[in-house]
Amino acid sequence: MALTGIQIFKMTPKKNCKECGSPTCMAFSMKVAQGAVDISACPYMSEDALAQLSEATAPPMKTIKIGTGDNEYSLGGETVLYRHEKTFVSKTRYAAAVCSCMDDATVDAKLAAVSAVDYERIGERMFTELVYVNFAKDTDASKYVEIVKKAAATGRTLVLGCKCPETAKAALEVCKDGKPVLNGADASNYEEMSKIAAEAGVVLGVSGASLDELYDTVAALEKLGNKNLVLDVTMGTVKDTFEAAVAVRRAAIKDGDRTFGYPSIVNLVPLADGDKAMEEALAAAFTMKYGSIVVVSEMDYAMALPLYGLRQNLFTDPQKPMKVAPGIYPLNGADENSICLTTVDFALTYFLVSGELERSGVPCNLLISDAGGLSVLTAWAAGKLSSTSVAKFIAEQVEDKIKSRKLIIPGKVAVLKGDIEAKLPGWEVIVAPLEAVQLVKFLKDMQANGQL
Repeated sequence: MALTGIQIFKMTPKKNCKECGSPTCMAFSMKVAQGAVDISACPYMSEDALAQLSEATAPPMKTIKIGTGDNEYSLGGETVLYRHEKTFVSKTRYAAAVCSCMDDATVDAKLAAVSAVDYERIGERMFTELVYVNFAKDTDASKYVEIVKKAAATGRTLVLGCKCPETAKAALEVCKDGKPVLNGADASNYEEMSKIAAEAGVVLGVSGASLDELYDTVAALEKLGNKNLVLDVTMGTVKDTFEAAVAVRRAAIKDGDRTFGYPSIVNLVPLADGDKAMEEALAAAFTMKYGSIVVVSEMDYAMALPLYGLRQNLFTDPQKPMKVAPGIYPLNGADENSICLTTVDFALTYFLVSGELERSGVPCNLLISDAGGLSVLTAWAAGKLSSTSVAKFIAEQVEDKIKSRKLIIPGKVAVLKGDIEAKLPGWEVIVAPLEAVQLVKFLKDMQANGQL
């Protein structure tokens, strides 16, 4: 269980603190309890007390690092079960799978497809971060090592699904510098696999035929001193896997059982069994409940667009609205002579409006100014969307780039039309319909009438 500020204050080594008993010390303790500062920020803490308090105040789920450089990712570190309680801190990462049971052509095609999905949405890069390399029984170890080499060449962080100690050791020799996950420990081999992972300096994945077996194996690994773990909660069925994922997270966060306080892996390849629609549905389900790494057979745009959108919504601060960067967004092949439209930087509004504009097929420049990430009416009521803000943005960032002098404003702020025209001499301001869905007909009618 998490410690309160008073409990932390009582545990501090008062003989070493020059501010002993002061309100400042109590305020510091309260901040530590809330997670606002780290206990190590106290300059008077002894090493023994620091170690004791660091353990006591650590999140119920460990934060595990995998990968290196730009491909380093944090897993776990969560303190709540639900996003509305507090922001989730470590987003789900997706892994595309290859297997030693595949022929060379299939492996090459799947690895080439890893880089196919790569785009930006609201300032975040969306791509397949990991590659899961599975070692199938009764296949050649040397072939597996060659596949690992090819997977490492993609530049993605690897997860090695291998329970054979000798094969795992050989595979790590060619990829350990990239800090992969060795997902191969179970009740039958955990001692040897732990030694291999520790020597290579990589995270060890642990699995079990049941939750009880998984728990006992993790406890045994911790006794060996290995706490650099992730838990593979994939069971024989979707139902059992879902129950395991939820039970592990609840045990750590609600019950304070740190034996289950590690990030989790969910492998959808055996669960979906080739059913692409099922795999997409399960990927969404385990993004929410509670896969730290979700393994899919292949990531394409049909899966990525809704899945990454879900992840982005889930792993952002609910108190901070998502917004797009201010600027000029040309649509449908627009150029400097194309008509301009403006709306707010609230991400949902942007995607609704831009989607309808693209559907119209009419070349246009969508102008996004800073409105604090608020919707149209909310921004207008808060003074974030006004004739002054729109005119200033256009005068400073648009007029020297765009020759068109026609501007369409949101229909819900038609009241701004006159003031904007007064502040932007030479511009014609046109009021759009009230709803984004009406923009298609509105623009096509303007185009047919020669108004664009």
